[in-house]
Amino acid sequence: MTAERTHPRRQIARATGLVAATVGLVATSALAFSSEAPAAPATKVVAKAPHLLGAKPLSLVNRAVSRSGVDGIAWYVNAASRRVVVTADRTVSTAELARVRRMAGMNSGLIRVQHVAGRFRPLLSAGNAIYGGGYRCSLGFNVVQGSTYYFLTAGHCGKVAKTWYTDSGQRTLIGPTTGYSFPGNDYALVRYDNAGLTHPGGYTAANPFVGEAVKRTGSTSGTHSGTVTALNVTVRYSGGGTVRGMIQTNVCAEPGDSGGPLYDGTKALGLTSGGSGDCRTGGTTFYQPVTEAASAYGVALY
Repeated sequence: MTAERTHPRRQIARATGLVAATVGLVATSALAFSSEAPAAPATKVVAKAPHLLGAKPLSLVNRAVSRSGVDGIAWYVNAASRRVVVTADRTVSTAELARVRRMAGMNSGLIRVQHVAGRFRPLLSAGNAIYGGGYRCSLGFNVVQGSTYYFLTAGHCGKVAKTWYTDSGQRTLIGPTTGYSFPGNDYALVRYDNAGLTHPGGYTAANPFVGEAVKRTGSTSGTHSGTVTALNVTVRYSGGGTVRGMIQTNVCAEPGDSGGPLYDGTKALGLTSGGSGDCRTGGTTFYQPVTEAASAYGVALY
């Protein structure tokens, strides 16, 4: 995990209130067939076209990629093309990609590899910025359970800080991390203990679809737009930490944007987890589905 630690001499403007829509990343082989000559005329062997293959080989390849242990890759099953799409960041070597293919054995032809220039990592650093444990993250979406208010953010943020504040000097308390899940998932829940802070809503949890136009907001890079490119993606970040069931997009993000919201109008879709690149050159980013996070804690968006 890479992170951007806060620095006492770095002055960051304090937002007047934590808004649900402002969140950010943590400023962190071919087969050879042989046989004896048949006594009767040989039966012609016809290779199945990709569209005729069943789901089982794809499932086997998906598990094989997971067992490879290679960091810096993201992968998902593309049912339409009958391929397991593996995206490799700049840290992945040719030898490591060869290991991924070896793990798939006779089904290695079902793997399609694509490359990105950056490095996949959680973006630990600053919608509105939140500070804790020497790190800066972003607030995701405000939620409620009964009469108690909370907000959702990234799990790798909740893992590194027990208490959160609105400012880098940690003078204005927000409240404690009451739960987090990372790796595996990437969501955390923080309770509002400061009655002087507002916690507006306006969002409804929803599931995204491939091709959906979305926006992401974070405390480092602000608001940027793009589209959903894949669902149910598994990411193994460089340096360790695997998360599953992620939303993949081409929206840029930077360290400190972790935890920030991914949304489409008033539809709350995800929490910023990590990715590669930056908002000057672009990149590939991943998000924890907000529906799963809300369900895990029994909270509701409002």
